[in-house]
Amino acid sequence: MKFVDEAEIRVEAGDGGNGCVGFRREKYVPLGGPDGGDGGDGGSVFLVASNNLNTLVDFRYNPTHRAERGQNGSGSNCTGRKGEDCHVRVPTGTIVYDAETGEKLGDLTREGEELLVAQGGFHGIGNARFKSSTNRAPQQATKGTPGEKRYLKLELKLIADVGLLGMPNAGKSSLIRAVSSARPKVADYPFTTLHPNLGVVRVDDQRSFVMADIPGLIEGAADGAGLGMQFLKHLARTRLLLHVLDVVPYESEEQPCEAARKIIHELTQWDEQLEEKPRWLVLNKVDQLPAELVDVHCQTIVDELGWQGPVFRISALRGDGLKPLMFQVMDFLTQASHDPEE
Repeated sequence: MKFVDEAEIRVEAGDGGNGCVGFRREKYVPLGGPDGGDGGDGGSVFLVASNNLNTLVDFRYNPTHRAERGQNGSGSNCTGRKGEDCHVRVPTGTIVYDAETGEKLGDLTREGEELLVAQGGFHGIGNARFKSSTNRAPQQATKGTPGEKRYLKLELKLIADVGLLGMPNAGKSSLIRAVSSARPKVADYPFTTLHPNLGVVRVDDQRSFVMADIPGLIEGAADGAGLGMQFLKHLARTRLLLHVLDVVPYESEEQPCEAARKIIHELTQWDEQLEEKPRWLVLNKVDQLPAELVDVHCQTIVDELGWQGPVFRISALRGDGLKPLMFQVMDFLTQASHDPEE
């Protein structure tokens, strides 16, 4: 299914039902009084987070969502039925904005979390409620109030433990394909992934984490070049970034150190907090180097970058070094989840 991470929808809550003007008309009851019942409240619209969804594409074809109107009151003091609420399922990680004002209404980050986005109208009052000692036969009743109607902008930020960061063709798709059941497209010619892919990495029977393959960045991504700006926001929720670097770039591509510096610059331009997020260097495609040159070549890259964090050498294609990397990622996430500052 095509990945869509932004959508605009219209939500309409139900109007409140009108109150009724009615009087008792029964045989042998000569002094029957007012008995008009109240209307029912209109249904409200709620957004509900669901882990079973990972795209907003359905809203492209179904942009309007309405709750039910409250039923009108009737005689014999019968109150109208309340309108049914409308529950709209959205992917977990969806941020909701008022499309007209830009106000942030909520952030749905947990399975089953609900957000009220349109309040149903209040019910009208029947004439029985207006009866008093001085007004024994009231003729007035009130109408229900209209339900809220508004346009919403939905923005999906993927919720993943680990994000893969790198230039196009660095091997991110091959990596997530090798360690999880995700099946992004891979090929032996240069191209870039067009939408994020999520994969569950199981390191053993009891432990697993979610990894996100983000489309490759290019220079100027933070300013809107390429696909980078559209998907950089997905890295904000991750707890660890794996900076994947191609040690033997395609002949038309720039050298590893220059590519790494451009990625770091784009992170800074987009969000300084994103640059400070824990980031590990993953040197990919070491299988394409002669065995005797692997150590020297990789160390040269690390030295030129002045990299101070963890460094891993892998071959996503052959599977070299993947198991130790995944176990260390799992250990890091486990420790982070027990850190009181997290």
